[in-house]
Amino acid sequence: MDRVMNILHVDDDEIDVMNVQRAFAKAKSRSHLFHAEDGIVALEMLRAGTVPRERRMVLLDVNMPRMSGIEFLEALRADAQLRSTPVVMLTTSEEERDRVQAYDRHVAGYHVKPVKFAAFVELLTTLDRYWSLAEMP
Repeated sequence: MDRVMNILHVDDDEIDVMNVQRAFAKAKSRSHLFHAEDGIVALEMLRAGTVPRERRMVLLDVNMPRMSGIEFLEALRADAQLRSTPVVMLTTSEEERDRVQAYDRHVAGYHVKPVKFAAFVELLTTLDRYWSLAEMP
């Protein structure tokens, strides 16, 4: 049974934000998509309940101003109310160091943003479908 997800997309690049929105629309996703331009805003949204707690996940970029994706993960995992939130990295960073740091902070996946829009849609469709089927706490 497909269930609707509440997805917080954390990314400071306006083009990438529009591409994620377009990809979810093209995939006819039923998930609710929220956006935060950096990790500080994302934490505020999660703590305030702006993104519903039920079936919630985060799509996270690595390179952002004010608070990087890795710093966001550290803060998220240190918060007892938020630490179990699944996070999938969606980034342009192909740095081994970033991948290792992300997995050390228990991300559910690390994906480099595809250059071609069709591949980007396929990636987000697959992620959306997987998480809509996954059992979550």
